[in-house]
Amino acid sequence: MAKKKTSKKATTKKAARKKTSRRRGPVSAKRDAETIASIEGLAEQVTKDGLKGRDPSVEIPLRTVSNMNWNKRKRILEMGDATQSRELFNVGQARKFMQTLLLAKGCKDLIEAQKTLSLRGMYYMSLHTIEGTKEKTFNEQSESDTVLEDLEVGLGGLREELHVFAKKRGTMVGNITIEDNGDEIDCRRMGTGGYAIPSICEPSVIQFKQCDAKFVLHVEKDTVWSRFNEDRFWEKHNCILTEGSGQPPRGVRRLLHRLNKELGLPIYCLLDCDPWGHYIYSVIKQGSINLAFESERMAIPDAKFMGIRAEDYDRYDLSSDVRIALNDRDVTRARQIADYPWFKDKKPWQKEIKKLLSNGFKMEVESLITKDISYVTEVYVPERLKDKGKYFLD
Repeated sequence: MAKKKTSKKATTKKAARKKTSRRRGPVSAKRDAETIASIEGLAEQVTKDGLKGRDPSVEIPLRTVSNMNWNKRKRILEMGDATQSRELFNVGQARKFMQTLLLAKGCKDLIEAQKTLSLRGMYYMSLHTIEGTKEKTFNEQSESDTVLEDLEVGLGGLREELHVFAKKRGTMVGNITIEDNGDEIDCRRMGTGGYAIPSICEPSVIQFKQCDAKFVLHVEKDTVWSRFNEDRFWEKHNCILTEGSGQPPRGVRRLLHRLNKELGLPIYCLLDCDPWGHYIYSVIKQGSINLAFESERMAIPDAKFMGIRAEDYDRYDLSSDVRIALNDRDVTRARQIADYPWFKDKKPWQKEIKKLLSNGFKMEVESLITKDISYVTEVYVPERLKDKGKYFLD
């Protein structure tokens, strides 16, 4: 078998990638200093309370629906001013108080060591049995995950700034070159697997280089993404293709936000025709209720809903086999979404949800396969791109 030739140009590029620096940027260093100062400020306040004979406590903003505000001008969700006090000498709050300080110390250690750790890693890093008791610091990871989110809000920092990352979930391919921690990555040459979007997508980690794309098409699931990638949709229509494996994690949402704000790329969403697809769109567009404090850096108010639409069943003469009956939970969720302030005054969305409920069934994007294997990439989406005003929901 003949040996594969390596061009001089390719070799030069490979060498250049190896020589690229992996230093943390000055913005990241500044944030590290600010975050450490916030953690130390928290510790100093607790110490002062104890020395003055007061009950040591920490104030944590409430992450609840009641403490969430809809900013109509900005078109995003924002967190209110309500807080909850966690006191050391309160039997009902002492455990959470201890967990908050324990994780704060763990994050400070990470930042000073210039290392990162996964959510699972943070759980184990802080897990131990309290001396002289049978009491563990955490019973399960969900406890530490929740306290970490509380710590973010309490410190006015972000999980990424605490050097904690989540499991990778989400993929990208398309007409853009990025630099990820010093490595140049051409997303046009990512094969069938694509570029795995990391949990941390801050400018200190990921920088945008050459971008020829005109828009971003975000699809709900990797199965749909694979069809678009195999058909090289992103190449034919000059775009970037992303997926979030259901509700997109923070890394994917942050990357989409940056592509929109920094590069001015429109974000189009192709999601299932069900209350959960509608909710995913709501989270991408306005932010999530649970993480309203992050909306400024994640929400994309100008994102557009491409489909799939309730009217598509008749419009495309789909088979009755694609219909999935709505259950009671679906109906309740759909009505809740219709009452969201950001959807309540939008007639197109009220019409869409009403049609979904009157149909009595939901549909997945994959239902278009009953027309043809590549119907979604060759007919459905191209048709919508030609007439956005007619098909898109805002």
